[in-house]
Amino acid sequence: MKRGTFRVLLGAAPGVGKTYSMLEEGRRLKGEGRDVVVAIVETHGRKGTSSMLLGLETVPRTVSVHRGVELTEMDLQAVLARKPDVALVDELAHTNAPGSTNVKRWQDVETLLDAGISVISTVNIQHIDSLTDVVEQITGAPQRETVPDSVLRSAEQIEVVDLAPQALRDRLAGGFVYPATRIDAALSNYFRLGNLTALRELALLWLADEVDSALKNYRREHGIQNKWEARERVVVALTGGPEGETLIRRGARIAARSAGGQLLVVHVSSDDGLRDASPGALLAQRKLAETLNGSYHQVVSDDIPHGLVEFARAENATQLVIGVSRRSRLSALLTGPGIGATVIRESGDIDVHIVTHAAAGGRFALPRLGGALTRKRRLLGLAIALGGGPLVTWLLVSLRSDDSITSDVLTYQLLVVVVALVGGFGPALFAALLSGLTLDFFFVDPVYTITVTEPVHLFALGLYVVNAVLVSVVVDQAARRSRAATRAAAESELLATVAGSVVRGQDALQALVTRTREAFGLSSVRLLIDGTVSHSDGESTGSDEITVIPVGDHAQLELHGGDLAASERRLLTVIATQLDAALEYSDLAETAGEVAPLAQTDRVRSALLAAVGHDLRRPLTAATAAVGGLLATDVTLAEPDRLELLTTAQESLDTLSLLVTNLLDVTRLQAGALAVFLSSVDVEDIVLPAIDELGLGPDTVELDLPETSHPVTADHGLLERVVVNLLSNAVRFSPAGKRVLISTSEFAGTVEIRIADQGPGIAPERREEIFVPFQRLGDTDNLTGLGLGLALSKGFVEGMGGTLEADDTPGGGLTMVIALPAARTPAPEPMPELTP
Repeated sequence: MKRGTFRVLLGAAPGVGKTYSMLEEGRRLKGEGRDVVVAIVETHGRKGTSSMLLGLETVPRTVSVHRGVELTEMDLQAVLARKPDVALVDELAHTNAPGSTNVKRWQDVETLLDAGISVISTVNIQHIDSLTDVVEQITGAPQRETVPDSVLRSAEQIEVVDLAPQALRDRLAGGFVYPATRIDAALSNYFRLGNLTALRELALLWLADEVDSALKNYRREHGIQNKWEARERVVVALTGGPEGETLIRRGARIAARSAGGQLLVVHVSSDDGLRDASPGALLAQRKLAETLNGSYHQVVSDDIPHGLVEFARAENATQLVIGVSRRSRLSALLTGPGIGATVIRESGDIDVHIVTHAAAGGRFALPRLGGALTRKRRLLGLAIALGGGPLVTWLLVSLRSDDSITSDVLTYQLLVVVVALVGGFGPALFAALLSGLTLDFFFVDPVYTITVTEPVHLFALGLYVVNAVLVSVVVDQAARRSRAATRAAAESELLATVAGSVVRGQDALQALVTRTREAFGLSSVRLLIDGTVSHSDGESTGSDEITVIPVGDHAQLELHGGDLAASERRLLTVIATQLDAALEYSDLAETAGEVAPLAQTDRVRSALLAAVGHDLRRPLTAATAAVGGLLATDVTLAEPDRLELLTTAQESLDTLSLLVTNLLDVTRLQAGALAVFLSSVDVEDIVLPAIDELGLGPDTVELDLPETSHPVTADHGLLERVVVNLLSNAVRFSPAGKRVLISTSEFAGTVEIRIADQGPGIAPERREEIFVPFQRLGDTDNLTGLGLGLALSKGFVEGMGGTLEADDTPGGGLTMVIALPAARTPAPEPMPELTP
């Protein structure tokens, strides 16, 4: 039986229109004559979605009872018996009721597909198994219902149902997604603008990765090697030299010329390790590539040009950027065509850009020569040649016969090979010349003379030299590769150890100093900043050689121990670069820590001087005038006038007391001396007393508190002051006849108390200003106080481990949102399982 086709509509969040689009597609298919049924659809009470069901056949649901609750699910057997062409199955990640045929709805879909029924389904990005942890980090909401990635990737079609984040929030605020009682909490939690933007990007990236994987699979299955220019992919080849930055920037400009261009930076190292590459340069070039939105790749290949071209083809590259060779003309003449020429020859239809740079080769520089064998091995090879030659000659002369010339030649040749294996090129060449002359002197007629009468004898001597050169070259290359591989492994291990020490939380500077001493076997390493020892490890002896490595402009690394080789000094430059970066970070952190308190204190002092002179003078002047009037002896006051003056004095002194109290509270907040006593507090025990204190009634305040309380971890007294302050502000700015709404909700371990008014609101870019001390945001009413209320409220809430933010009220106005940690409650006893 032919398997049905699978089509998935993928959304970034609830409410983008997946179900509506699925039903719309079902109506279209039905209009084309296809047999379409609705297997299961969740309308969530949305009128627009429900209207799309008209005209479509719906398979009745199956009903089951679990723990006294009636549950309805898709009737899988009924859909299989109906056997339509296309079944519409909503919410692919849904978990079926206990007792159903399958645990998950996506398993029901697999059954339908195996039965030859095509399926159109819906799922949100947060339900994809591989993305649930990322979504939880973004939204703070864990996902319990997931779909394996393999199930989605098996679909023939995956389409993103997209909606701009602000448009989705507008739909939510208009009541098109959730009922009115859930709108505020949804807007301020899961449906924040930043959350929706991140989820939208995540959905698009997941689908783009799926499309890219599908394209690679198709090309692999069909054996397609030619590039497909679906989008510009620029590969930049790095050698580890100083020209890398120039190449990366040129590649980035090429990629930027086409929309969606991709930059890939690759370093192909031979299997003999990082022989010609600078680790410090590669590290800096990797950071530059990532800064320019590129990706860095490392490839190991014994054939660098072939490995580079293979990588470019595997990535479906359209452009390949390489640098002009750094070899001199003489070197290129002696060693043949370089990497660039080979890459151009093998690149095929990939465009190759050869970029010139300042490090290009000079005119007359000679290629560097030198062996890889140690001096000890070369001396040993020379000793074998000097000692083995006479010994072999004495032995062969003693056993000489008319037919022994062949064995004599092979014996000397064996000696040359042994010397070449031990000592390399120089001793082998010496042994070849010495054995050739000895063979001619003792065994070739006329004997005891060095006379070459036959051309064949000269040819034999040449063979000796050629054999010595070939064997010594092989030995030299093997030794070079072995040493380079060992060195590369040691360098990698050192860098990984240093990085691991820092990641595990150790002090970065001390970790670098310690690992440097251990890696190079030094007796002591010291880091000096401006001549003063900052970090050190180990103890120095009086006979140690001292090596100094500069670290930035003001520091140096002092190494006590043996002399360091040039390759070791190269690795030390990388460590010095890391030390410089760590020092710079430490300096910046220290400076920021010193400046921040001073700047904050200065701001508070300036604001205090600007505000206290006016706002404290008003109640003080009023109280002074009232008391002066009462004490006047030349005026006789009537009883009503005397009471009025007493009332004015009392009100002014009360206002003055409140202002002084707020000033003291601000001072304690700035000094970090605010006393906070946390406990489990019921929100109702805070809200109701605050309403009573302000003398507000049901015509002014509307409550939307859940039947089950949401206890928070807070200081009862401080939280009540915060609610009183915010509520008084909301009432003050609410238009006549409009009530202030107080509601609570719980999400991801956080309880939110929302106080919403329907006043003029505040522009988003100015909302942070209302929390600044002595800032009334243009309110010039002299009866409003010092402007400390919201600053104190924010400080109190943050002191309790929460946040206070301003948000829009749906329909206009300002909502103050208090977010506090939910109080932990004991877990309820598990209910016994009921057999359905």
